[in-house]
Amino acid sequence: MGPGVSTTTDKNIVDRSRSHRNKAVSRAVRATRERLQTATGTSPVFEREMLLLYINAILNSALVIPALITIIAGIGLRLSRDPVFVAWGLLALSLHAITVLLARHVHRKGLAAEEVRRWQRWFLAAQILMGLGWAVFALQDCNSCGGSTFDFYKGTSVLVALCVTSIGSLMLRNATLYAFMPTVIVMFLVASSKPDGALFGMTAIISAALIFLTFITHRLRRTSIQLLSSQSEKDDLIAELEVAKSMSDEARRRAEEANLAKSRFLASMSHELRTPLNAILGFSEVMSTEVLGPLSNPTYKEYTADIHRSGKHLLNLINEILDLSRIEAGKYDLTEEAIRLVEICEDCVGMVQLRARAKNISIRQQFESGMPDVWADEKALRQVVLNLLSNAVKFTSQSGEITVKVGWTAGGGQYISIRDNGPGIPEEEIPIVLSAFGQGSIAIKSAEQGTGLGLPIVQAILAKHNGEFILKSKLREGTEAIAILPAKRVLQSLLPVEEIRTVAPKKRSFA
Repeated sequence: MGPGVSTTTDKNIVDRSRSHRNKAVSRAVRATRERLQTATGTSPVFEREMLLLYINAILNSALVIPALITIIAGIGLRLSRDPVFVAWGLLALSLHAITVLLARHVHRKGLAAEEVRRWQRWFLAAQILMGLGWAVFALQDCNSCGGSTFDFYKGTSVLVALCVTSIGSLMLRNATLYAFMPTVIVMFLVASSKPDGALFGMTAIISAALIFLTFITHRLRRTSIQLLSSQSEKDDLIAELEVAKSMSDEARRRAEEANLAKSRFLASMSHELRTPLNAILGFSEVMSTEVLGPLSNPTYKEYTADIHRSGKHLLNLINEILDLSRIEAGKYDLTEEAIRLVEICEDCVGMVQLRARAKNISIRQQFESGMPDVWADEKALRQVVLNLLSNAVKFTSQSGEITVKVGWTAGGGQYISIRDNGPGIPEEEIPIVLSAFGQGSIAIKSAEQGTGLGLPIVQAILAKHNGEFILKSKLREGTEAIAILPAKRVLQSLLPVEEIRTVAPKKRSFA
C-alpha cells in the first residue's frame, strides 16, 4: 500500500442474519402483483359492474332513443302521409319505456350479486322487444313514394338506430345482436319478395353493419372488463402496500422505542457497573501484588490474577458497548485537534508490544517521512489503532509478523494499514465480522474470543471523521485493515506570509 491506495470502498455492510421482513405481507403483495400482470379480463366477477354501467347509460341517455324515434316517425309521416308511422312511434316509445322503467327499478332497489344473471336476461328481453319494434318499422311500405326514396329512408333509419343502440348497450352482452336480428330477418324477407336491387343492397349493408358492430361491441366490452379488472387489482395492491407500510411504520416506532430504552438503560447502568468493577480491579491487583503482605496460599494469588483479568475483560466489554451505544445514538462527539498519525501508531505499537513478544510476533513499522498533521480526535483514532493492532496480535500465530504502515492515499488523504499473516477471514464472512457482535468462524474457534464490537466501533469512528474503513483478507494468507482519513482533514504546511513593508516617500522641504 502506498500513494496508489484506492479511496473507494463499499460501505454498505449487509447483515445476512436479519430476517425481520413481514413474510405474510410480502406473499400477499407478490400474489396481487402476479394477478395484476396476468389478468385476462374474462372473469365473471365484473358482470355486476358492467350491468350497473349499462343501467347508468340507459338512465343518462333516456331521451336519446325517444328523440330518434320521434324524428324517424316524423320523416316517415311526411314521406308517406300515412298515420301508421304515428302508431309505430307510440309503440316504439312504449317499448323503450319498458327498458327505462326496468333500469330505474334496479337503480332504486340496488343490484345484488346473485341477481345479476336474472336482470341480464330481463334487459336482453327488453332489447328483443325493442328490436321487434324496429322490425315492425322495417315492414312498413309506401305505395305513393316514387323510386327508392322510401327504401333509402328505411335503411338509413335502421342503420342510425343500430349505431345508437350499439353505443348505448355496449356493456350488455350480445344486446345489439338480439335487438336487430329480427329487423335484419324482416328486411331480408321484404327484399326477397321485391325484385329491388337498392333495397337488397341496403339490407346487405345493414347486415354487414350488424356483424361489424357486434364484433366491435364485443371487443370493447372485453376491453372494459380488463380495465375494471386492472383497476380493481391495482386497488388491492395499493391496499396491501398501505397495510405493509402501516406495519413497517409500527415496527420502526417500536424499534425506536426499544433503542431509546436501551440507550437509557446503558446510560443509567454505566456508573453502577463501573464503580464495583473498579473496586474489584483495584483490590484484586493489591492482592495479586501482595502489597499488604504475602498470601499464605499460592493458589489464592492465581485466583486474584484470574479475578483481575476477568474484571478487565468485563470492563473493556462494558466500555465497548457504551461506546457503540453512544455512536448509534449520535451522542459520540469528537474532540478534534491537530495530531500526527505516525506518533499515534508508534505509541499504540508500544502498548501491544508486550503481548506481541509473548507470542514471539514481530511488528514492522513503515512510516512515510514528512507526514503533516491531521485534524481529528486523538483519543478516537488511538482507539481505532489499538483495536486493529489488538486483533492482529490476537489472531496472528506464534512467530508471526505484523506490518504497520502510515502513508498517503491517491486522493491526498492519509491512511493507516495494519497487516498480519494470520489465518485470515473467508470472503463471505467479512460482512459478518463488520456487523455488531458478529464473529467469524476463526474467531469463534479461537481461545481469545472477543465481543465482536471492535471493528464496528472502528467503522463508526472513521465514519464520524468522514473517512473509510477497508478490510481485506484471504484465507490462510492474512488480513489487512486500512483506516483512511480524507484529504480535507490533512493540515498542509503553508508558507508564512511575508509582511510587505511600504516605505513612505520623503517630503521635500522648500525654504
